[in-house]
Amino acid sequence: MEYPTQRAKDILVPVDGNSSAFDALALACTTSRRNKGVVYAVYIIEVARTMALDVELDADARDAEAVLQQAEQIGREVDCKIEGEILQSRDAGHAIVDESIERGVSAIFLGVDYKMPLGEFELGETAHYVIDHAPCQVILVREAARKVGE
Repeated sequence: MEYPTQRAKDILVPVDGNSSAFDALALACTTSRRNKGVVYAVYIIEVARTMALDVELDADARDAEAVLQQAEQIGREVDCKIEGEILQSRDAGHAIVDESIERGVSAIFLGVDYKMPLGEFELGETAHYVIDHAPCQVILVREAARKVGE
């Protein structure tokens, strides 16, 4: 029997430099390569509403380029075609969903960090938005749980 995740071909992976995003990227590469697809790695720069959306944010752009270079290195290591792109948006969740629609991807692989700001695991606004609004399958890759104080 085959499952939808196994058939995912073109996959969108938001990357932000965190290990969970890179884990999601490696998993997406493995899945996409099997189906002769492509992985789209996107770095989203969130722009404050007080600024023009097309403002040049040089420091953020340099950070984004460095993260996308790491993403492309992961692609080379696992023999996977990765197309990287930097997006500027007011909201990362909206940008991820819009990009998934524009590219017609079959899945979004989303890395989430293990955060416990009030003693319980919290998914975060971006992940919630993507899960609620994405037209395609969403696969979450959460980093391992840490003990309190780590």
